[in-house]
Amino acid sequence: MGIKSFQGSRKQQSNTVEEIPFRVRDYMSTTLITFKPEQSVEEVIKSLIANRISGGPVVNDNYELVGIISEGDCLKQISDSRYYNMPMEQDNVEKRMIKEVETIDGNMNVFDAAKKFLDSKIRRFPIVHEGKLVGQISQKDILKAALELKGHNWK
Repeated sequence: MGIKSFQGSRKQQSNTVEEIPFRVRDYMSTTLITFKPEQSVEEVIKSLIANRISGGPVVNDNYELVGIISEGDCLKQISDSRYYNMPMEQDNVEKRMIKEVETIDGNMNVFDAAKKFLDSKIRRFPIVHEGKLVGQISQKDILKAALELKGHNWK
């Protein structure tokens, strides 16, 4: 009596690079509220409140990412204007924005992106392609992706 294997036949391993499943670009937001460096901080505050967002990318006329401005940056401006008795109208986005912006690759797997969120404690990452801002991924987008992918065989 011979030994029988209960394993089914295996697919032969391929040496070709497979398409990355569950990519950031498939779940990123592409309709973004952006700001310009020359805009007043007061305009940003009004937009943040009206759109119920906590910040947004700052782009130049070529739609290249030049910074990020957040509620915290605006609060700092309000605090400084009161402390130094300077009118808010004198400040603009360029003076208050964060210029060193960490981005994320649109081809990154959403699970790797989730890890990057956890490691960095950042709430949203801009996605740049060929020098232009093309989208933004937030922690909430990753959570939506996870719900949508529930039941898939995650690798």
